[in-house]
Amino acid sequence: MGIEMKRIPPSQHGTLESLASQIAEIVQQARSQVRQSVNQAMVASYWEIGRLIVEYEQQGQERAAYGQRQLAELSTRLTDLFGKGFDVSNLRNMRRFHLAFPIRETVSPELSWSHYNVLTKVENPSANKGTQRRESHQPELLGA
Repeated sequence: MGIEMKRIPPSQHGTLESLASQIAEIVQQARSQVRQSVNQAMVASYWEIGRLIVEYEQQGQERAAYGQRQLAELSTRLTDLFGKGFDVSNLRNMRRFHLAFPIRETVSPELSWSHYNVLTKVENPSANKGTQRRESHQPELLGA
């Protein structure tokens, strides 16, 4: 299994406190691994969802003819199926995530969805500050 325990010295064997401590460490390690696994699955799933949205919107063209109603309808359908997490703004975030990291292998399993969500919203500091970036454009990252 993936959980490795520190060995308790023989002098501490047999105390209820050491037993509780060992069990607490196992539970804490397991919870940490579950959080990490869930986060990795979320990041991978959201990247794939973003890819599918981009491919659907572009339909073989280089640029998408953006359709707000389509995202709203998709959001309604996915929310009916899965509940929270698929509102229009989150679907836009997934699309932006894929556009910012179009090569799946560049997505690090060490970063969470929250990290990627922030990274994809970083604007290019050299861009005109008076002009907002359109939703369908690929965001530019600092230092990228």
